[in-house]
Amino acid sequence: MAKIGVIGAGSWGTALALLLYKNGCEVSVWSALKDEIDMLNREHEQKDKLPGVKLPEDMIFTTNLKEAIEEKDVLILAVPSPFTRSTAAQMAPYVSEGQKIVNVAKGIEETTLMTLSEIIEEEIPKADVSVLSGPSHAEEVGRGIPTTIVVGSKTRETAEYLQNLFMNEVFRVYISSDILGIELGAALKNVVALAAGIADGLGYGDNTKAALITRGIAEIARLGIHMGCRIETFYGLTGIGDLIVTCASMHSRNRRAGILIGQGKTMKEAMDEVKMIVEGVYSAKAGYALSQKYQVSMPIIEQVNKVLFEEASASEAVKELMLRDKKAENIDLRQLSQSDVEMPW
Repeated sequence: MAKIGVIGAGSWGTALALLLYKNGCEVSVWSALKDEIDMLNREHEQKDKLPGVKLPEDMIFTTNLKEAIEEKDVLILAVPSPFTRSTAAQMAPYVSEGQKIVNVAKGIEETTLMTLSEIIEEEIPKADVSVLSGPSHAEEVGRGIPTTIVVGSKTRETAEYLQNLFMNEVFRVYISSDILGIELGAALKNVVALAAGIADGLGYGDNTKAALITRGIAEIARLGIHMGCRIETFYGLTGIGDLIVTCASMHSRNRRAGILIGQGKTMKEAMDEVKMIVEGVYSAKAGYALSQKYQVSMPIIEQVNKVLFEEASASEAVKELMLRDKKAENIDLRQLSQSDVEMPW
């Protein structure tokens, strides 16, 4: 029986804790919020963020970080991306050499342009860091609805260990060595989902949504290829798959926030109404900064930044996208593709 410490008791951390418990693991869940842990111990349900999903009586809920980390086979880091660095720094004294950490949040640090796994490795260099990502709303995983996802690790041994740990009849897990590609897709799809929500809030239709999804993945893939990622990653589960589900579902906090902005609310008003961390807001500036650093055209990411941070009107942003210079749909990516480059395993 594997011993698991889930660091973060939000909707995604809670859903994965239940999944791993059902897979036969011994699970402890940590939160820095005493009221949240008291609620979980009393109700055995994350009533605020995952209502209706009952948790086992013998699942452990604690505010003691040392207790949640020590002697665990795997740690699931499930705090919102803005808190990844500070939480990893708090974890560092208790993590043992080679202890496996799986990051399941999605984002890029605005000040450093580092991915979340890079942040964790910087704060906890002794850890064996992997990522888990894909089209996977916590609300559906918690209810046992069939879901498919990807684990990215530096070694095949770790990837296969985690694949076996998470996988069951309703949760299919693929493995990959393209950690950077997985994380770029995970973070930047949230920014495109904000754009999709804004379009919905403006009253636009399916044509607009399809355009944003397809041109959004083109932007993300262009950047990823320039950064050395594999193009296949962006046309897989952690790229187009995650983008589709985030742009189309009302489970998506990014889409919901975008709808409110499209309807005329400010970014702050939209985030307050959604009542959860809207990851795309925190990744938008980083995404645009990366596009400038690597000199990659990312007009959707650019316009989302203007709406969020420069008080541009949403309808004007759409007009800017539609009236850009005429382009061919595809450039020849073969010369940039990393498909023939030998990956780590």
